[in-house]
Amino acid sequence: MIGVDIIAAGDEGQALSTSARVFDSPESPADLATIAVLERGVRDADLAAPPVVLPDFHHKSNMEMPSSIAVATRETIRPTLTSASLNCGMALIALPMERPSGAAIATFYQRVKTRYPFPPRHRLELTGRDVLRCAEEGGWFAVDRCGIDPAELDRVEAQSRLDLEPYGGAQRLRRELPWLVVQLARLRFGTVGPSNHFVELQEVEEILDPVVASRLGVHQGQVTLQYHAGGGALTGELGALFGRRKHSSLALQLVRATQRPIYHLASARSLAELRQRFSLYFSRDCPAVPINGDEGRRLMLANAAAMNYGFAFRLATYASLGALAREAFGGDGPQLVVDSPHNSIYEEEVRGAPAVVHRHNSCRAFPASKMVGHPVFADTGQPVLLPGSHRTSSYLCVAAEGSARSLHSACHGAGSTITQFAQRGLSGLDPSGHTTVRYDYAHAEPETVRHLDDRGVDAALAILVRNDLVRPVARLRPFAVLN
Repeated sequence: MIGVDIIAAGDEGQALSTSARVFDSPESPADLATIAVLERGVRDADLAAPPVVLPDFHHKSNMEMPSSIAVATRETIRPTLTSASLNCGMALIALPMERPSGAAIATFYQRVKTRYPFPPRHRLELTGRDVLRCAEEGGWFAVDRCGIDPAELDRVEAQSRLDLEPYGGAQRLRRELPWLVVQLARLRFGTVGPSNHFVELQEVEEILDPVVASRLGVHQGQVTLQYHAGGGALTGELGALFGRRKHSSLALQLVRATQRPIYHLASARSLAELRQRFSLYFSRDCPAVPINGDEGRRLMLANAAAMNYGFAFRLATYASLGALAREAFGGDGPQLVVDSPHNSIYEEEVRGAPAVVHRHNSCRAFPASKMVGHPVFADTGQPVLLPGSHRTSSYLCVAAEGSARSLHSACHGAGSTITQFAQRGLSGLDPSGHTTVRYDYAHAEPETVRHLDDRGVDAALAILVRNDLVRPVARLRPFAVLN
């Protein structure tokens, strides 16, 4: 069993080791070979707790580490334990309307494709000063630029901004951020694009917790808009500066080839610092950067800047999609239910002491007890999105008190689980005959696709619920998507 630790509901964990804490089930088991990849990747790490494997665990060949994991270290930061594209995430918007007509849906998606063309336009959407403001101000930049109600920042993780001051502040960021990185970050601000990113219209088909649903602004029969978008160019550019990456675009390769030596070596203030940076960023696959020291502060400054830019980026997307929805569907303005990153590095408390929590394709799940003072989440817990696919239901959940055992983390979706269930014959076509109208960038006309049953996404949800990691609030049924 290669040291795998299967956790059942009510277990309190075990002695600290590199053996993974696995949340799975007999019908949806985690792959042992992929667990071995994770354990090899953290075997020399200063772990604050066992690494966590969540439902929908899988390993993409172009990623350094498997998806659906959380790893906490005590004294070091390890950038390649998460994606270079920090603050890739998902958001859910509540629309004050019932299901629109087919013509209105077609109009909406045509306008989305016009606003977010693919291949994307290479026009400058931000000034260099705007890029720095995004990195410093986070979501407040979108408040100023896009007219977002400041109260909606409460629905964004970390209230849309990480403080730069503990790591040297905005002045240090302006001084150290490479010029080329800033210029590339002026492009494609607030975009969505194809791949596994999507813009999906859904109907709230079932309310599972009426009290919490009401607090979050969701009710049965309502239309919601869920979207998956990255954190923008700056996040990937900064991620490319720290650690070797298996996959990167031409832009990131350019950054890595030209800016890494300048950023790390040319700016070194001593021979000792030069040697340390060369050892960390030019000779190891997974650098372990000491958190206590100037190099750790420098890395966490870049991390905070990337997260802030990502918050501003996705809030700009929210504002744009909301405007397009109003144009196509009419009605009052949309409301943000939650915006949740799933690639992140945060300083958090683990087992009563400070730690660095790295999440890769997993979202933070703070229960109500850790959200004291929040105007909504102090009552409900942090909302957690569990998307299925455009052929199954998705779920809106909130974090439960047992999430401490998963490093306050939950999986960011169930797509791989759904695929595996279908391939193994455990799932078939939806007996109720539901369909989704699917739009894409390659074809002018959409296609209508039959739904699968919900056995795959329900299996992932059942693991989270059984282990008291989340509580389900509402089930959402897709009826149109762009992906």
